[in-house]
Amino acid sequence: MNRSSEPHSDESLHRQTKTADPDIVNDYISSSYQPSQELARQQQGGMMSDNKQRALITYNHVTYLLYVLSYFTAGLLWIVPIVMNYAKRHDADRTWLATHFDWQIKTFWYSIVLFALGGMLLVFALGGLGVSIMADSGNIAIGSILLTVLGVLIIGFTFIWHLYRIVRGWIALTDNRPVP
Repeated sequence: MNRSSEPHSDESLHRQTKTADPDIVNDYISSSYQPSQELARQQQGGMMSDNKQRALITYNHVTYLLYVLSYFTAGLLWIVPIVMNYAKRHDADRTWLATHFDWQIKTFWYSIVLFALGGMLLVFALGGLGVSIMADSGNIAIGSILLTVLGVLIIGFTFIWHLYRIVRGWIALTDNRPVP
C-alpha cells in the first residue's frame, strides 16, 4: 500500500500544517492545552449546581435581612450574620456569590472599627467635658465639645455608610450580580 495515498500519512499532515494559518494553529493549541489540575479546579470552582447556588442566594438574602434588622435591635443582631457569613464563605469560592460574603464581612469589620473610634472619641470628650466643668476651664470645654462633635459625626457616617453597603449589596444580589 502506498503511504502517500493514505488520508492521514505524514506527508499529507505536513502539507496541511504548512498551509494552515499559524495564528489559528497557535490559538487552537493554547486553548486546548490546560494542565489537568487547572482544568479540574476551573470545573469545580466555576460550576455550581443550581440548587446549591439558589441555597447560597437565599442564605445571603437572610444575612442581608439580619443586618437590616440589627438596626432595630441596637446592633445586637450584628454578630449573627457575621458568624453565618464565615460559616458558608468557602461554599461560594470562585463564584460571583463569594463577592457578597466578602462584601458583608468587610462591611461588618470596617463598621465595627469606625464605630469604636467614634465611641472612644465620645467617651474621651465627655470625660474631658466633665473635668473642664469641675475645673472651670473654658479651653478644655471647647476641645471636648469639638471631640464630641467629631465622635458623633464618625458614628453618624458609620451608620449611613453601613446601611448604604447593605442596601447596595442586597440590590446586587437581587439582580444576580456580584458586588464590586
